[in-house]
Amino acid sequence: MRLSSGVRNALTELGKWLVVACAVIATVIWFDELKAGISQGLELYVTDRVAPPISESDDADSPGKVELRASRGGHFLTTAAINGRPVEVLVDTGASFVALSFEDAERAGVYVRPADFTARVQTANGIAKVAPVTLDSVSIGDITLYDVRAVVSEPGRLGTSLLGMTFIGRLGRAEMRDGMLILQE
Repeated sequence: MRLSSGVRNALTELGKWLVVACAVIATVIWFDELKAGISQGLELYVTDRVAPPISESDDADSPGKVELRASRGGHFLTTAAINGRPVEVLVDTGASFVALSFEDAERAGVYVRPADFTARVQTANGIAKVAPVTLDSVSIGDITLYDVRAVVSEPGRLGTSLLGMTFIGRLGRAEMRDGMLILQE
């Protein structure tokens, strides 16, 4: 059976619209997963490196003080000691909690089960389930806080652990100035 050129063109257009419709439906169904995957994929291209604190207070009578220089991307990345174990973190005043990736939590000796993911939080990547925990200690340079409320993300959902307001809010000072973040107990 031979189709006329008009019928062939109509079928071709119908096929294109079906492909577009399927792509839209798949995007709606798997939106959170796609968004998280793209976000994690983009993190591979970030050239920022974790930097140690630039200075710590040398005065034994004054509270601990740490200064962090912003990376080329404008972020404050450093290594924190979580329960005494090193974890790379992004200092994030926009994060309500200290938020550990599942993998970083295990490195810090914090183990959660699937049943522990009882809370939902709004993230930059949408709604996520997290496991509320309390960390024994969180340290950056000369600053150490104890019994810090935190959350652990589901496996593979958080690329970089965040040092949020459950840590920063307990400090006496947190100030940004001239590309530096100054934290003080």
